[in-house]
Amino acid sequence: MQAFRNTITITRDPGEVFAFLADLRNIPKWNYAIASTVPATQGPPGVGATYRQTRTLPRRSGESLEITVFEPPSRIVITGQLGPFHATTSYLLEPAAGGTQLANDVELSPVSALLRPVAPLATASIKAAVARNLSTLKELLEGAGT
Repeated sequence: MQAFRNTITITRDPGEVFAFLADLRNIPKWNYAIASTVPATQGPPGVGATYRQTRTLPRRSGESLEITVFEPPSRIVITGQLGPFHATTSYLLEPAAGGTQLANDVELSPVSALLRPVAPLATASIKAAVARNLSTLKELLEGAGT
């Protein structure tokens, strides 16, 4: 298993940031590799809610996600397949001066034993891509359009 953390400060209230993150349909707005994320279950976001996601990079593929921890306004954890990895992605939100400190922890396990040797190299690239996505999230939430 490979793991990494990215952090960013967003000048919005933790409740607002949490609400945006918890609505997984928003993922394509800030993650350049995702074309769509749609609910597979009815009802509001919460533990057990599942989603189908269409990834465009590194190649077009379908993915399933599930919310496994839902603690407004401070923590959400999502598990599922992300590209060639089983992933657990957690978001920890804490009040910070003028906004929210967002810590994003990601744990990745290759779906195939053949991928294990390249997993550390791929993880470094994924960490950088996630950092870019979090910057996009910050710009989006701090902008006038949300």
